[in-house]
Amino acid sequence: MHMDYSTVKPFIKWAGGKSQLLNEIRTRYPSKIEKYCEPFLGGGAVLFDVLENFQPKEILVNDINNELINTYKQIQKNCKNLIKQLSQLQKIYWDLNIEDRKTFYFSKRERFNSLKINGNDKENLEKAILFIFLNKTCFNGLYRVNSKSLFNVPMGAYKHPSICDEENLRLCSMLLDKVVITCGDYSTTLDFIDSKTFVYIDPPYRPLSETSSFTAYSECIFADQEQIKLGKFVDSITKKGAKAVLSNSDPKNINKNDNFFDDLYKKYKINRIEAKRVINSKAANRGSINELLICNF
Repeated sequence: MHMDYSTVKPFIKWAGGKSQLLNEIRTRYPSKIEKYCEPFLGGGAVLFDVLENFQPKEILVNDINNELINTYKQIQKNCKNLIKQLSQLQKIYWDLNIEDRKTFYFSKRERFNSLKINGNDKENLEKAILFIFLNKTCFNGLYRVNSKSLFNVPMGAYKHPSICDEENLRLCSMLLDKVVITCGDYSTTLDFIDSKTFVYIDPPYRPLSETSSFTAYSECIFADQEQIKLGKFVDSITKKGAKAVLSNSDPKNINKNDNFFDDLYKKYKINRIEAKRVINSKAANRGSINELLICNF
């Protein structure tokens, strides 16, 4: 049965999501992809695009964010129940007035945080449903945690947010069917990667300024020494013969003399791509800036 997957899209909004850079990334895919790896999965725009268009035989994806990975796994294995309960939440939420919505939102946020801290595997489906619900109803679709690891984003002002996009969730579930999904540090993917593998690497971006240091998608800080360590990871998969594309911010947006990535990836092809920044609370800062796409082939 051939389905048209061209409509599939990420099931959440994610900081640094790649939907709008996808056309640029696509032009850098190898001609065939039999084996695919994504060490920093995030919103999965590139993953779904590759699954749709190449049907690789072996796929390994990974992210350090446990709640995100749990949600992928529930969509993969338990989609029917997830859709059923999520659509009930959507109906309840849509019918509430603003004040009641706030109360409802905060009670769900509190429940999610209690599962995040004390939950067990029996509650993983509920946690995934709450993760999607909060992503669709919170301010700007941000995932941010405080120093106690609690999700702390306020409610957004959407009238009828699409909390349960049933058709898209089903497509995601079908596409994820044979994908191996792991939670951990990106370096755990090293053993899987070989000369037949195409690897897309989308780490937390290097902040362009002190104030834009939005690195709280997970509880781990990704500073310059982490970027340098990642550069060594790219060198080691390149030695294995893997083809890799990596994205990051371009420090030259702020400082023309900042050669951090130009030096780090000087052996590779560095492309500067114009991108619009979507997640930014100050609308004035949402203009065009360059991002880097780095290819080792």
